[in-house]
Amino acid sequence: MRSMNTIPVSRRAFAVVLLSFTCGFAHAQSTMVMASTTSTEQSGLFKHLLPEFSKATGITVKVVAVGTGQAIDMARRGDADVLFVHDRAAEEKYVAEGFAPRRYPVMYNDFVLVGPKTDPAGVRGKDIAQALKKVAAANAPFVSRGDKSGTDAAEKRYWAQAGLTNRGSGYKECGCGMGPALNIGASSNAYVLADRGTWLSFGNRGDLAVLVEGDKRLFNQYGVMTVSPQKFPHVKAAQAQKFIDWVTSPAGQQVIASYRINGEQLFFPNSGTDN
Repeated sequence: MRSMNTIPVSRRAFAVVLLSFTCGFAHAQSTMVMASTTSTEQSGLFKHLLPEFSKATGITVKVVAVGTGQAIDMARRGDADVLFVHDRAAEEKYVAEGFAPRRYPVMYNDFVLVGPKTDPAGVRGKDIAQALKKVAAANAPFVSRGDKSGTDAAEKRYWAQAGLTNRGSGYKECGCGMGPALNIGASSNAYVLADRGTWLSFGNRGDLAVLVEGDKRLFNQYGVMTVSPQKFPHVKAAQAQKFIDWVTSPAGQQVIASYRINGEQLFFPNSGTDN
Protein backbone atom coordinates (compact mmCIF):
# COMPACT_ATOMS: atom_id res chain seq x y z
CA MET A 1 0.00 0.00 0.00
CA ARG A 2 1.35 3.44 -0.94
CA SER A 3 1.83 5.99 1.83
CA MET A 4 0.08 9.35 1.71
CA ASN A 5 3.35 10.89 0.51
CA THR A 6 3.29 8.77 -2.67
CA ILE A 7 -0.31 9.67 -3.59
CA PRO A 8 -0.45 12.23 -6.43
CA VAL A 9 -1.11 15.78 -5.21
CA SER A 10 -4.67 15.97 -6.58
CA ARG A 11 -5.64 12.68 -4.95
CA ARG A 12 -3.86 13.64 -1.75
CA ALA A 13 -5.79 16.93 -1.59
CA PHE A 14 -9.02 15.06 -2.16
CA ALA A 15 -8.15 12.63 0.64
CA VAL A 16 -7.43 15.51 3.04
CA VAL A 17 -10.70 17.24 2.12
CA LEU A 18 -12.64 14.00 2.53
CA LEU A 19 -11.00 13.34 5.91
CA SER A 20 -11.76 16.88 7.09
CA PHE A 21 -15.36 16.60 5.91
CA THR A 22 -15.81 13.26 7.64
CA CYS A 23 -14.36 14.54 10.92
CA GLY A 24 -16.44 17.71 10.74
CA PHE A 25 -19.59 15.71 10.02
CA ALA A 26 -18.91 13.37 12.92
CA HIS A 27 -18.37 16.34 15.21
CA ALA A 28 -21.59 18.00 14.04
CA GLN A 29 -23.46 14.79 14.67
CA SER A 30 -22.20 14.71 18.28
CA THR A 31 -23.45 18.20 19.13
CA MET A 32 -27.00 19.32 19.86
CA VAL A 33 -28.68 22.56 20.91
CA MET A 34 -30.64 22.99 24.12
CA ALA A 35 -33.00 25.92 24.70
CA SER A 36 -33.17 26.48 28.46
CA THR A 37 -33.72 29.02 31.18
CA THR A 38 -31.30 31.49 32.69
CA SER A 39 -31.72 29.83 36.10
CA THR A 40 -30.24 26.50 35.02
CA GLU A 41 -27.30 28.33 33.45
CA GLN A 42 -26.70 31.13 35.98
CA SER A 43 -27.03 28.81 38.96
CA GLY A 44 -24.05 26.85 37.63
CA LEU A 45 -26.04 23.62 37.28
CA PHE A 46 -25.19 23.04 33.62
CA LYS A 47 -21.45 23.46 34.23
CA HIS A 48 -21.83 20.62 36.71
CA LEU A 49 -24.34 18.47 34.79
CA LEU A 50 -23.50 18.64 31.09
CA PRO A 51 -19.86 17.46 31.24
CA GLU A 52 -21.12 14.31 32.95
CA PHE A 53 -23.67 13.76 30.19
CA SER A 54 -20.98 14.28 27.54
CA LYS A 55 -18.69 11.86 29.34
CA ALA A 56 -21.45 9.22 29.39
CA THR A 57 -22.65 9.63 25.79
CA GLY A 58 -20.05 11.53 23.75
CA ILE A 59 -22.69 14.17 22.93
CA THR A 60 -21.86 17.84 23.42
CA VAL A 61 -24.68 20.22 24.35
CA LYS A 62 -24.71 23.84 23.24
CA VAL A 63 -26.97 25.79 25.61
CA VAL A 64 -28.95 28.89 24.66
CA ALA A 65 -30.06 30.29 28.03
CA VAL A 66 -32.97 32.74 27.87
CA GLY A 67 -36.26 33.20 29.69
CA THR A 68 -38.61 30.21 29.55
CA GLY A 69 -41.00 32.01 27.20
CA GLN A 70 -38.18 32.81 24.79
CA ALA A 71 -36.81 29.26 25.07
CA ILE A 72 -40.22 27.82 24.17
CA ASP A 73 -40.52 30.23 21.24
CA MET A 74 -37.08 29.14 20.06
CA ALA A 75 -38.10 25.48 20.21
CA ARG A 76 -41.41 26.32 18.54
CA ARG A 77 -39.41 27.57 15.55
CA GLY A 78 -37.34 24.38 15.45
CA ASP A 79 -34.18 26.24 16.47
CA ALA A 80 -33.32 23.75 19.24
CA ASP A 81 -33.22 19.99 19.67
CA VAL A 82 -34.25 19.80 23.32
CA LEU A 83 -36.14 22.14 25.66
CA PHE A 84 -35.42 22.39 29.43
CA VAL A 85 -37.63 24.97 31.21
CA HIS A 86 -39.84 25.69 34.24
CA ASP A 87 -43.37 26.79 33.43
CA ARG A 88 -45.58 23.71 33.53
CA ALA A 89 -48.67 25.36 32.05
CA ALA A 90 -46.68 26.67 29.07
CA GLU A 91 -44.88 23.34 28.68
CA GLU A 92 -48.14 21.37 28.61
CA LYS A 93 -49.56 23.79 26.04
CA TYR A 94 -46.42 23.31 23.92
CA VAL A 95 -46.88 19.52 24.01
CA ALA A 96 -50.63 19.74 23.35
CA GLU A 97 -49.94 21.78 20.22
CA GLY A 98 -47.75 18.97 18.88
CA PHE A 99 -44.36 20.64 19.26
CA ALA A 100 -43.07 17.87 21.54
CA PRO A 101 -44.19 14.26 21.91
CA ARG A 102 -44.02 14.32 25.72
CA ARG A 103 -42.99 16.36 28.74
CA TYR A 104 -40.73 14.75 31.36
CA PRO A 105 -40.41 16.11 34.92
CA VAL A 106 -36.75 16.35 35.94
CA MET A 107 -36.22 18.30 39.15
CA TYR A 108 -37.56 21.08 41.35
CA ASN A 109 -36.52 23.80 43.71
CA ASP A 110 -38.49 26.82 44.92
CA PHE A 111 -38.89 30.53 44.52
CA VAL A 112 -38.00 32.96 47.29
CA LEU A 113 -38.78 36.62 47.81
CA VAL A 114 -35.61 38.50 48.65
CA GLY A 115 -35.38 42.07 49.84
CA PRO A 116 -33.52 44.45 52.16
CA LYS A 117 -32.57 42.86 55.48
CA THR A 118 -34.31 45.75 57.26
CA ASP A 119 -37.54 44.74 55.43
CA PRO A 120 -39.16 48.20 55.30
CA ALA A 121 -42.41 46.78 53.86
CA GLY A 122 -42.67 44.16 56.63
CA VAL A 123 -43.08 41.19 54.29
CA ARG A 124 -41.07 38.58 56.23
CA GLY A 125 -42.91 35.28 56.58
CA LYS A 126 -44.26 32.37 54.52
CA ASP A 127 -47.25 33.85 52.65
CA ILE A 128 -46.22 35.18 49.24
CA ALA A 129 -49.60 36.78 48.48
CA GLN A 130 -49.65 38.69 51.78
CA ALA A 131 -46.05 39.75 51.20
CA LEU A 132 -46.87 41.23 47.79
CA LYS A 133 -49.86 43.10 49.24
CA LYS A 134 -47.50 44.72 51.74
CA VAL A 135 -45.00 45.61 48.99
CA ALA A 136 -47.74 47.32 46.98
CA ALA A 137 -49.22 49.14 50.01
CA ALA A 138 -45.81 50.50 50.95
CA ASN A 139 -44.96 51.49 47.34
CA ALA A 140 -41.73 49.64 48.03
CA PRO A 141 -39.16 49.20 45.25
CA PHE A 142 -39.74 45.87 43.48
CA VAL A 143 -37.73 44.61 40.50
CA SER A 144 -39.68 42.33 38.17
CA ARG A 145 -37.96 40.45 35.39
CA GLY A 146 -40.76 41.25 32.93
CA ASP A 147 -39.20 38.92 30.36
CA LYS A 148 -41.85 36.18 29.96
CA SER A 149 -39.58 33.76 31.80
CA GLY A 150 -40.80 30.98 34.07
CA THR A 151 -39.97 33.17 37.07
CA ASP A 152 -41.85 36.09 35.53
CA ALA A 153 -44.89 33.86 34.88
CA ALA A 154 -44.81 32.67 38.50
CA GLU A 155 -44.52 36.22 39.80
CA LYS A 156 -47.53 37.30 37.73
CA ARG A 157 -49.53 34.39 39.22
CA TYR A 158 -48.63 35.50 42.74
CA TRP A 159 -49.73 39.10 42.08
CA ALA A 160 -53.02 37.72 40.69
CA GLN A 161 -53.45 35.49 43.76
CA ALA A 162 -52.94 38.60 45.90
CA GLY A 163 -55.79 40.23 43.96
CA LEU A 164 -53.61 43.14 42.88
CA THR A 165 -53.51 45.02 39.61
CA ASN A 166 -51.88 48.09 41.18
CA ARG A 167 -48.50 46.86 42.36
CA GLY A 168 -47.37 50.15 43.84
CA SER A 169 -45.27 52.98 42.48
CA GLY A 170 -42.04 51.14 43.28
CA TYR A 171 -42.78 48.30 40.85
CA LYS A 172 -40.43 48.26 37.84
CA GLU A 173 -39.85 45.72 35.07
CA CYS A 174 -36.29 45.32 33.85
CA GLY A 175 -36.91 42.96 30.91
CA CYS A 176 -33.82 41.05 32.00
CA GLY A 177 -32.58 37.70 33.30
CA MET A 178 -32.44 36.57 36.92
CA GLY A 179 -28.84 37.59 37.53
CA PRO A 180 -29.28 41.15 36.22
CA ALA A 181 -32.58 41.52 38.12
CA LEU A 182 -30.82 40.56 41.34
CA ASN A 183 -28.00 43.00 40.57
CA ILE A 184 -30.54 45.81 40.17
CA GLY A 185 -32.27 44.73 43.37
CA ALA A 186 -29.00 44.70 45.28
CA SER A 187 -28.01 48.16 44.04
CA SER A 188 -31.41 49.71 44.80
CA ASN A 189 -32.42 47.77 47.94
CA ALA A 190 -35.48 46.41 46.18
CA TYR A 191 -37.60 43.31 46.60
CA VAL A 192 -37.12 40.60 43.93
CA LEU A 193 -38.70 37.20 43.32
CA ALA A 194 -35.89 34.76 42.52
CA ASP A 195 -35.41 31.06 42.03
CA ARG A 196 -33.44 29.68 44.93
CA GLY A 197 -30.77 28.13 42.70
CA THR A 198 -29.73 31.45 41.16
CA TRP A 199 -29.98 33.19 44.54
CA LEU A 200 -27.63 30.69 46.19
CA SER A 201 -25.07 31.12 43.42
CA PHE A 202 -25.43 34.93 43.34
CA GLY A 203 -22.38 36.69 44.73
CA ASN A 204 -23.41 40.37 44.70
CA ARG A 205 -26.16 40.29 47.34
CA GLY A 206 -25.49 43.66 48.94
CA ASP A 207 -28.04 44.14 51.74
CA LEU A 208 -30.51 41.58 50.35
CA ALA A 209 -31.69 38.48 52.21
CA VAL A 210 -34.39 35.83 51.82
CA LEU A 211 -37.55 37.18 53.47
CA VAL A 212 -40.35 34.92 52.20
CA GLU A 213 -39.98 31.17 51.69
CA GLY A 214 -41.82 27.95 52.45
CA ASP A 215 -45.19 28.78 50.85
CA LYS A 216 -46.26 25.70 48.86
CA ARG A 217 -47.17 28.03 45.98
CA LEU A 218 -43.45 28.80 45.60
CA PHE A 219 -42.76 25.26 44.35
CA ASN A 220 -40.74 25.46 41.09
CA GLN A 221 -40.83 22.41 38.78
CA TYR A 222 -38.57 21.88 35.75
CA GLY A 223 -39.48 19.81 32.69
CA VAL A 224 -37.61 18.59 29.60
CA MET A 225 -38.90 17.80 26.10
CA THR A 226 -37.56 16.79 22.72
CA VAL A 227 -38.52 19.10 19.86
CA SER A 228 -40.89 17.25 17.51
CA PRO A 229 -39.12 15.64 14.54
CA GLN A 230 -42.51 15.42 12.83
CA LYS A 231 -42.75 19.21 12.74
CA PHE A 232 -39.02 19.76 12.26
CA PRO A 233 -37.32 16.82 10.49
CA HIS A 234 -33.88 18.44 10.88
CA VAL A 235 -33.83 18.27 14.70
CA LYS A 236 -31.57 15.73 16.38
CA ALA A 237 -34.36 13.89 18.11
CA ALA A 238 -32.32 10.77 18.85
CA GLN A 239 -29.64 12.78 20.63
CA ALA A 240 -32.26 14.84 22.46
CA GLN A 241 -33.92 11.64 23.67
CA LYS A 242 -30.55 10.35 24.85
CA PHE A 243 -30.24 13.46 26.99
CA ILE A 244 -33.73 12.98 28.41
CA ASP A 245 -33.10 9.28 29.08
CA TRP A 246 -29.86 10.13 30.88
CA VAL A 247 -31.02 13.14 32.91
CA THR A 248 -34.10 11.25 34.15
CA SER A 249 -32.09 8.08 34.91
CA PRO A 250 -30.64 7.30 38.35
CA ALA A 251 -27.21 8.41 37.10
CA GLY A 252 -28.41 11.79 35.85
CA GLN A 253 -30.64 12.36 38.85
CA GLN A 254 -27.72 11.69 41.17
CA VAL A 255 -25.60 14.29 39.35
CA ILE A 256 -28.39 16.86 39.84
CA ALA A 257 -28.69 15.99 43.54
CA SER A 258 -24.92 16.28 44.03
CA TYR A 259 -24.76 19.92 42.90
CA ARG A 260 -24.29 22.09 45.98
CA ILE A 261 -23.05 25.55 46.88
CA ASN A 262 -21.60 25.98 50.38
CA GLY A 263 -23.06 22.60 51.27
CA GLU A 264 -26.61 23.55 50.23
CA GLN A 265 -28.41 21.55 47.53
CA LEU A 266 -29.80 23.73 44.73
CA PHE A 267 -32.05 21.30 42.82
CA PHE A 268 -33.96 18.18 43.84
CA PRO A 269 -34.44 15.38 41.29
CA ASN A 270 -37.98 14.03 40.84
CA SER A 271 -38.21 12.24 37.50
CA GLY A 272 -41.03 9.71 37.33
CA THR A 273 -43.47 11.95 39.23
CA ASP A 274 -46.52 13.69 37.76
CA ASN A 275 -45.18 17.18 38.44
